[in-house]
Amino acid sequence: MGKARLVEYNEDTTLLEARKRYFEANGFGEDGGYSKKWVELKLGPIPFAIPNSPARVRAVRYHDLHHIVTGYQTDWIGEFEISAWEVATSCRDFVAAWVLNLQGFAAGMLVAPRRVGAAFVRGRHSQNLYTEQFGDALLARKVGETRAQLGLANPRPATTADRLALVGWLVLAWTLVLTMLAMFIGPLVFVVYILWP
Repeated sequence: MGKARLVEYNEDTTLLEARKRYFEANGFGEDGGYSKKWVELKLGPIPFAIPNSPARVRAVRYHDLHHIVTGYQTDWIGEFEISAWEVATSCRDFVAAWVLNLQGFAAGMLVAPRRVGAAFVRGRHSQNLYTEQFGDALLARKVGETRAQLGLANPRPATTADRLALVGWLVLAWTLVLTMLAMFIGPLVFVVYILWP
C-alpha cells in the first residue's frame, strides 16, 4: 500500500479481467498476494507486516473486487474509504474484514473525515459481495452489471439515520482500536515496570 495508480474499468469488462488489471496496476503479483505468508505495508517511511491469515485471504478476495466496483484506490485514504464502505454494508461473518475495516474506519475519520464519512453513507445505501459465493460465476460478471446490482450508480445524500449510524459505528471502531492498543501496550508497560530499577 502506498501510492495507488488510478485505474478505471470498462463497464463491459468481467470482474476476472478487471481483477487481473487491478493486480498488475498495484503490483500485487499474479495471484494478488493471496499465497504470501505476510502482507507488507508502509506507514509513511515505516515498513511493517501483518500475517496473511486464511481468514484475511477469504475476505480480501471480495475486498479486491470491492475496490474495482467502488473505485476506491489502494492508497491509505482509499483503504480508509473502502473500510468505511464495507463496515456500512456489513462484513457478515468475515471476522478479519470486521477487525481490519473497523480499524481503517477509525483511522480514516481522523485523517480524511469528509471522504471517509461519504464512503460510509454510500455504503449505507448500497450492498457488497460478501453474501455471494466466490468462484467462476462471480468473476464472470461484468463490472457495470455488478455496480448496478450493488446500488453503486446513484449516490444518495446523508440522512439523520446515516449520521447516527456513523457515530455509533465510530464509537464501536474506536473501542476496538483502544482495546487492541491496551492489549499490546499493557504487557509492554508491565515488562518495563518489572525490569526498571
